[in-house]
Amino acid sequence: MTLPERPAEEVDAVVVGGGVGGLVAAYTLVNRGLRVVVLEASDRVGGPVRGGAFAALPRVPLDLGAESFAARGTAVASLAAELGLRVVEPAARPAWGYAAGRAFPLPAAGVLGIPSVPWARDVRRAVGWPGVARASLDRVLPRFVADTTDLGTLARSRLGRRVTERLVAPVAAGVHSAPLDRLDVATVAPGLLEAFRLEASLSKAVGTLRAAAPAGSAVRGVDGGMHALVEALAGEIAASAEEWVDSPRVDQTGPIHTAVRLRQEVVAVERADDGAWVVRTAAGGRVEAARLVVATSALAPLVAPWLGASGVPVPRQERGADVWLATLLLEAPELDAAPRGSGMLVAPDEGPTSRRAPGGERPGVRAKALTHSTAKWPWLAERVQAAAGAGVHVVRLSYGRIGEETVPPTPDEAARDASVLLGVDLTDRVGDHLLQRWDGALPPPTPAYRADVAAFGAAVGHTPGLAVTGGWVAGTGLAAIVAHAQAAVAGL
Repeated sequence: MTLPERPAEEVDAVVVGGGVGGLVAAYTLVNRGLRVVVLEASDRVGGPVRGGAFAALPRVPLDLGAESFAARGTAVASLAAELGLRVVEPAARPAWGYAAGRAFPLPAAGVLGIPSVPWARDVRRAVGWPGVARASLDRVLPRFVADTTDLGTLARSRLGRRVTERLVAPVAAGVHSAPLDRLDVATVAPGLLEAFRLEASLSKAVGTLRAAAPAGSAVRGVDGGMHALVEALAGEIAASAEEWVDSPRVDQTGPIHTAVRLRQEVVAVERADDGAWVVRTAAGGRVEAARLVVATSALAPLVAPWLGASGVPVPRQERGADVWLATLLLEAPELDAAPRGSGMLVAPDEGPTSRRAPGGERPGVRAKALTHSTAKWPWLAERVQAAAGAGVHVVRLSYGRIGEETVPPTPDEAARDASVLLGVDLTDRVGDHLLQRWDGALPPPTPAYRADVAAFGAAVGHTPGLAVTGGWVAGTGLAAIVAHAQAAVAGL
């Protein structure tokens, strides 16, 4: 005997994917008075924004994923204020780079490591006179001497190898966890190509972008950590369900009455006769809504047949870098002086292969970046000092580049890498540690991938009741994702 299928739960909008993009989209729709359900396949929301704490300092919140957002635009700051969160600036300390076995302050006036003044003192300190001489040719080379295929090719064609490898590679490859030749210029540096076409010089173009940037730090954070943004969003969305859970449009026989649902893998997307979207989960649930927001690339193949256009490319599912973050609690009064500013970015050629050399040569560093968290964020330094006393610091190291299988670092290895980068012996100084893996789900922003995303997005734009958002279409960074999510659902 076949039992009749249970009626679908009817709401106004269903959001598939509980990352930051999905949560912002859902929150935006909730504020318009719509009944919204968020379906997330994993056991938590937030995507690469997550909080935690050391066992030794359980009351001190830490970011185990994204820790800041770009200051350009006002979307994130306005959203945080609306949610009752306090936006903060990092301490006024420089970021450093590590290349060719040397640590140096990164040039202050740059974009993704590209300097605005090639002969500036801080550029000369990083790349030497030969690098300065080659980079200065950018000011006299004709405009057509430029290859814009990708960020690495563009930087080398205008500024030469030293600037590209010692400045651009540590910054851009560190931020995007991908080699320079995999990075689409328009995606990772919005406005740079347009400025270059006007200025006929890459360094002048960077100067133009810097002049237009808001005053102050290039990034901002949230008091208590960026994960507070995710928690506040999820709380507001969940609270909205209390107002409509008793509605007769909601299936009261279902086991869950909440707007944010975890472990809900979507396995099928259909359209009802009246044009509504019907979303089916692996657990047998069905949600029907006039509006569908796709906030995860995993759902792209399921909605592609409904786009009403043949030959629409589904963005290829290329994996990004497999990243491990090692957060260390260090008893090290020597770090009170912040010897390397707010942190360091490591050139890709500084990997462990250099450790094969005989004794006496510089040690290799497997980490691709280091953040001296208590030097960067005053709110964190105050809480750590209040809980653990003076001389205790939090340092976070990032491991993993695209195309490499990343072995999780041990606390001892992370301490060794931190010792090399910070110039302070930190071995046997680790009081506690946390390891967090990010599985490379966000594809690298290659030119081919961005072209597929643009075509896919155009087809979505002609499909009533459908929107796509999230890092897979908006690009890297909370500023881009939040603004994109808000705009994506504006017309639903």
